[in-house]
Amino acid sequence: MKQIFNLLLFLFGFIVKMNAQQTKLTAFTPGKIWKDDKGVHINAHGGGVLAHKGVYYWFGEHKVEGEIGNTAQVGVHCYSSKDLYNWKDEGIALPVSSDANSDIVKGSVIERPKVVYNKTTKKFVMWFHLELKGKGYAAARTGVAVADKVTDPFVFIKSYRPNPGAMPIYTADVLDSEKLTCAAPANKSDGFFCRDLAGGQMARDMTVFVDDDGKAYHIFSSEENFTLHLAELTPDYLSHTGKFTRIYVGEQTEAPALFKKNGVYYMIGSGCTGWAPNPARWFKTTSIWGPWTFMGNPCVGDGGNKTFGGQGTFVLPMPNKKNEFIFMADIWKPKNAIDGRYLWLPIQFEGDKLKIEYKEQWELKK
Repeated sequence: MKQIFNLLLFLFGFIVKMNAQQTKLTAFTPGKIWKDDKGVHINAHGGGVLAHKGVYYWFGEHKVEGEIGNTAQVGVHCYSSKDLYNWKDEGIALPVSSDANSDIVKGSVIERPKVVYNKTTKKFVMWFHLELKGKGYAAARTGVAVADKVTDPFVFIKSYRPNPGAMPIYTADVLDSEKLTCAAPANKSDGFFCRDLAGGQMARDMTVFVDDDGKAYHIFSSEENFTLHLAELTPDYLSHTGKFTRIYVGEQTEAPALFKKNGVYYMIGSGCTGWAPNPARWFKTTSIWGPWTFMGNPCVGDGGNKTFGGQGTFVLPMPNKKNEFIFMADIWKPKNAIDGRYLWLPIQFEGDKLKIEYKEQWELKK
């Protein structure tokens, strides 16, 4: 009798697994449970997508149940896909460390991981926002890890605060009297910058952008989240060069996502309201170094004033469609982090202006 019962359990499990594998998605359903090839809700929050050799790789924060899931208990998860709808679980790309002295020890905070490929070194480079265990959000560091293959476990290299001792660069139209001076900080944000000048600037919510010429840039919330920094990375993408600019000084912007279309740079961000949604904001410029122009809220229609309940994390070029893009956002569930949802929506353009509308279901253009 026991053998028959075990056989039935095996058959039931096999059928469930086969059904999960055979049910292929053909559309996006923003905010709904999004299952991987194993039938499990995708666990890659605050993430980004890397396209490499015809395959998409989604890297994001692996969450666990409850509020403890807002800390790193497992690490960074990776999934792969050829169509953006259906994702294969590739396992943990960057595991937390069991070494109590490691910056990425279990219980630290690892957020918004982004992976880029360096064509010169042939290395995959992951940057992320790191908070040291037990320190809340006081550390405000950035971390970097590398891998030889995209699905290999990444090796953690270091964490630090960027650009110690360096002052920002300015566009030619900025008067000397308008430039930051630590002899007499002009505002609260300038004061935070000057406070951190010697040890390096705070680096929280972030993304990484690789331009057409192969140069990479790290964009992050700094100065107690009052100001964005856009900083140049070294040719190997493993450090900062010391060249950076400040964007939208004093206006509390986080969750940056940067992309480029027809020679124009666009960036979508959000305000700073903790886990609660707020109006998104977008900027544009014709030079990576600015000046960046604030353009308002790109989200329109019902729920647009709260980014449809989400917060942006990345902008992904649509497959086989030049100059068309997907806005990736997270619907955070801080009381039960593992239940966080994904909000992927198409970006629409009207000239060089953009807008994002909510859609309950949508498909990629063929």
